[in-house]
Amino acid sequence: MRAVMFDEFGGPVEVRSVPDPVPSVAGVVVRVDATGLCRSDWHAWAGHDQDVALPHVPGHELVGEVVAVGADVRRWAVGDRVTTPFVCGCGTCEWCLGGQAQVCPRQTQPGFTHWGSFAEFVALHAADTNLVAVPETIGDAAAAGLGCRFATAYRALHARAEVTAGEWVTVVGAGGVGLSAVQIAVAAGAMVVAVDRTPAALDLARQLGATHTVLADGGDVAARVHDLTGGGSHVAVDAVGSPSTCADAIGSLRRRGRHVQVGLLPSVGGRPAVPMDRVIAWELDVLGSHGMARMDYPAMLRLVADGTLRPQDLVERVVGLAEGARLLPGVDTASPAGVTLIDPRSN
Repeated sequence: MRAVMFDEFGGPVEVRSVPDPVPSVAGVVVRVDATGLCRSDWHAWAGHDQDVALPHVPGHELVGEVVAVGADVRRWAVGDRVTTPFVCGCGTCEWCLGGQAQVCPRQTQPGFTHWGSFAEFVALHAADTNLVAVPETIGDAAAAGLGCRFATAYRALHARAEVTAGEWVTVVGAGGVGLSAVQIAVAAGAMVVAVDRTPAALDLARQLGATHTVLADGGDVAARVHDLTGGGSHVAVDAVGSPSTCADAIGSLRRRGRHVQVGLLPSVGGRPAVPMDRVIAWELDVLGSHGMARMDYPAMLRLVADGTLRPQDLVERVVGLAEGARLLPGVDTASPAGVTLIDPRSN
């Protein structure tokens, strides 16, 4: 098969021919019809994830068709159209059995713990625990993000922050996860302030229903949010993952607000820089959110199927493997207005 690969962290990325994967005894192989280019894939390429072994094929959000099935798989067959959470639980631990596979201590992650979906085929483990059926009524453009950006934003707002109608929500970062969060919060009846450094991304956030937008141009983002919301947001989401975006998100909250950290936050001097003085003084809740388990997909899929949520509206462009390889190293500094999908069947 053809796959996007790199041999060193931060090094060249290219398309190569490599052997097709084979399913593990409890796993499947999926033909990849579409896969998203995500900031987390850049983190893998940059060497920020200790699970990545070289050489490596990135990619972790996908939709496709099952083409091979392991001997112990019971719920899936060749020809099934599926997606998967990017956090794949083992299926046997107490967390998986309790429906919390997103925190499984023996989890696997395509594109991190093993080769991922920037390829014509990808192996997925513990299929009966992790695969999610995708109806034909949901197209590839909508389904490709349901394993990461859209599901991550959905769980962050509904299961972690428990957002309610009429609340203010600040979303810092209008990339794939952030724009998903804007759409999901608006659908829940919340009022959204979107923050980003790119005017075009903020334009898209407004099209998706954001009440206000704030350009991150070096000014006091938190003060602007407090002015716009009359005292700060009830909920804030850092969809980027940097000391400054985390601080802006927390600083935007009103007293007793809820912050959800979604973006991977690199350490500074061994520890992430988080404004804990504000967290303590204002009794803020700081919540982590790590994908979403298969058990929690039905409610989100119903909203996608009936058109309440439209992940496809976030897609800016669809490219082939070669262009995906070219784009990956620049994800951290790129300023797209929407999501990039890779079609492995395209050159």
